[in-house]
This record gives sequence, C-alpha cells and structure tokens, in this order.
Amino acid sequence: MFEIPTIYWHNHSQVQEDGGDQDKAADSGDPEEAQGFRSEGPVDQEMHPLGLALDHGLEVAEAGHTVTPKKIPSDVELMKERFSKLLLGEDMSGGGKGVSSALALSNAITNLAASVFGEQRKLEPMPPETKGRWRKEIDWLLSVTDHIVEFVASQQISKDGTSMEIMVTRQRTDLLMNVPALRKLDSMLMGYLDNFGGQNEFWYGSKNDSESPDQRKDDRWWMPVVKVPPNGLSDSSKKWLLFQKESVNQVLKAAMAINAQVLSEMSIPEDYIESLPKSGRVSLGEAIYKSIAVESFDPGKFLSTMDLSTEHKVLDLKNRIEASIIIWTRKMSTKDIKSSWGSAVSLEKRELFEERAETVMLLLKQQFPGLPQSALDISKIQYNRDVGQSVLESYSRVIESLAYNVLSRIEDVLEADAIAQDPTATESLFKPSPPPNTSDSNTEDEPECNEAPSAMTLSDFMDWSP
Repeated sequence: MFEIPTIYWHNHSQVQEDGGDQDKAADSGDPEEAQGFRSEGPVDQEMHPLGLALDHGLEVAEAGHTVTPKKIPSDVELMKERFSKLLLGEDMSGGGKGVSSALALSNAITNLAASVFGEQRKLEPMPPETKGRWRKEIDWLLSVTDHIVEFVASQQISKDGTSMEIMVTRQRTDLLMNVPALRKLDSMLMGYLDNFGGQNEFWYGSKNDSESPDQRKDDRWWMPVVKVPPNGLSDSSKKWLLFQKESVNQVLKAAMAINAQVLSEMSIPEDYIESLPKSGRVSLGEAIYKSIAVESFDPGKFLSTMDLSTEHKVLDLKNRIEASIIIWTRKMSTKDIKSSWGSAVSLEKRELFEERAETVMLLLKQQFPGLPQSALDISKIQYNRDVGQSVLESYSRVIESLAYNVLSRIEDVLEADAIAQDPTATESLFKPSPPPNTSDSNTEDEPECNEAPSAMTLSDFMDWSP
C-alpha cells in the first residue's frame, strides 16, 4: 500500500505552514519547507525520531505549553480525598446513591488493610514506607471516633469553694476502652513481624522455580514454600518460634473477643429476620436437627460427624446454626406462643436446643478463626448506622485477619522443620494448617489456649507487653 516516512524533529519549535506556503516552498526547492514546515531560529542539525522525545521525558514546546512531570499529592490532599469519599458515601458523582457513613468507614478500613497487608506472605518486617502509610491512614480513619462523645457527670469547684456537679463530654465508653486496646494489638503485631528481620535459619523458595518439587500442591498453592536447613531448626530457634506463635495467638484471641462483642451489640436487621424460615428445624435441615435434638448431646462428636472438608461447607453450617438460634430466641421471647411462626416444640426443649447450637457455634469459631463472615454478620455490618461500632468492628476484624495470617506463616515454618527431621511426613506440608487455637502437645498452657475467646476481658491484654 503506502509507505509512511519517518517524521523527524529538531530541537526547536516548528510551525506548520498553510497550503499556500507549501506550494511556495515546493517552488523554492527547499526540501524542509516542501514538507510543510518552517523553522524558526537557528537550526540544530541533529535529528531524532519523534517518539524519542516522549521516551526520554524531554520537554517539548508545542503551542506555548511545556510538558511537566506529574505532581505527587501531599498528605493534606490525600486526606481531603479520603474524607470527601466518606462524606459522599463512596458515591463520588454526588448523586445521593452512596452508602451510609458507617458502612463507608468500614469499607475504607477494610480496603486499606487489604492494600497494605495483601502481599504480606512471608515472615519478615513490613517495608518502612508501607508501615508508614498504614499508620498514617489508619490514624485518619480512627480520628473520627474522637468526636463521638457522651455526657457524663463531673464535679467542679467554683471560685468561692463550693462544689457543683456539671455534665461534660467524654469519648463514648466503648470507644474509650477498645480503640486504645486495638491500637496496642496492632502495634504488637507489627513488632512481632519486625522480630523476624534478623533470623537466618529459614528462608523461602523462589516462585520462578516452577519445576521445583517444593512447590505447594495444597489449597494454598500461591503461598511461598518455606525452606529450612537439612537437619531442621536449632532448638533455640524452635523455642523462639513457639513463643512467637503463642504471642500472636493471644493477639488473635483478643481481637476475636472484641469483634464478637461488637457484633453481638449490633441490632439484627429486619431484612435478615424476614428472610429466615419459619422454624429452626427447617433452617438446620432434618439431619442436623436430629443430631442436635438427641437426648445425649456431645458438641465435639456432633462436629466430627459433619462434613467440614471445605470452607464453603463450614460457612454453610455456621449460617444454618446462627439462623436457628435467632429463630428459637425470637420464639421464646414472644408472648403469644401460637404466633405465625408456629410452635412445634415446648419452650424448655427450644431453650435446650438453643444452648446446644450456641455451644457448636463457639467451637466452630475456635476451630476456624479465619472463616469468612456469616450471612448474619454481613447483614449487621451492612445495615449498621452506628459509626463507632462500625470502626471497632472493622478495625478488630483486620487485626484478627493479620494475626491469623502471621500465625499460619509460623505454622508453615514449624511444619517444614518437622518434615526436615522426619522426611516420611512430607504429606503434612501439603495439607491445610490446623486451627491456630490448637496448642502443641508439650506446652503447659493448653487449658488457657483452649479457652473461649469470649472469656477474654479487656484487662486481660491491656497490660501485655510486646
């Protein structure tokens, strides 16, 4: 077809002539003017391809404008952007279709944690710039809680010495207690990650080595494989790892306790209640209901008979049990027993079934701490309008998630060490990690590790030292 010639540029501005000038240039015999360009000023005889200017970032003057590098936004501009998005409920168009302020703040904390901790797949300190970004932006989002206050009585002494009681504002009690506690748990986790900066007894395999036999083949295939010396870790390193594991486990239990407490205080949305079946039996299914309704009930044996092979099946069981608990609770609190919900069993049996279901729920949370949110939790977070509760729930949830991930990475190292010492146990590396709350057989703190997270109080960990 047609061959397009390469266009060259000079190191000075060029102005394209109109059609009449082009004809004159052709008559004059000047090859440059014949191409439709007229040079202004002295000509630089060095010629370059047109794209070279863009590739090397040279400043090209065109029609009086100069190309300048993009300006990096300042902290103030970033803060304005974050809070404007919160004020508009994530609807930057301003069309009034945004979510509530509580949900927007919850999503902001969740998205920030995902962008910061999403690539934390190894036991190593976080990069300083990443850690600085997390500290800065989480402080912006938590600053909202400083303005959620309540009135409390306070004694004031006047100039004449008389004492009077006045009402003063103070940060709401739940925020006053839990926000500093969560900040401390956050700082402790960062410190635990920093502790792994100086270790040299284990390392991670390369992702590029696709032919390596050490590539993971389990349900966490994307995680890097841990490498240890041929004889395994030294005794001192193993003891230190076990200590780090127990420390992170305590942070996990504390974050779970705060998160569970906040979720329990949130009201159940009407939309969720309307979506429930009419009876707990229908919610559970015939097989699960019969297992709970037996005369002699063992929650551990009950879970052993359930199919918990995948995360989806565990979450489905959790959703069914939570729904049945709410159904039975509402029936017991209803004065009219013969309501539209129906009454198939007595109040005593219904109360017994509810207690059994709550016990099973507690065991599920202990054995599967990294489980995704249930349908009830998602509904509560979505319809919650309390900004303070939204901040506490999301902040405790991201700390719980990070602690669980760090705990899983420590277990990977311990499994690799066990395989190095006993090569016949190679299959253990390619199976899902055991629940974090399961303690080692030789530890002396087994009863404490098996405690329910709800038994933890704020004073239990406020005095902990990293």
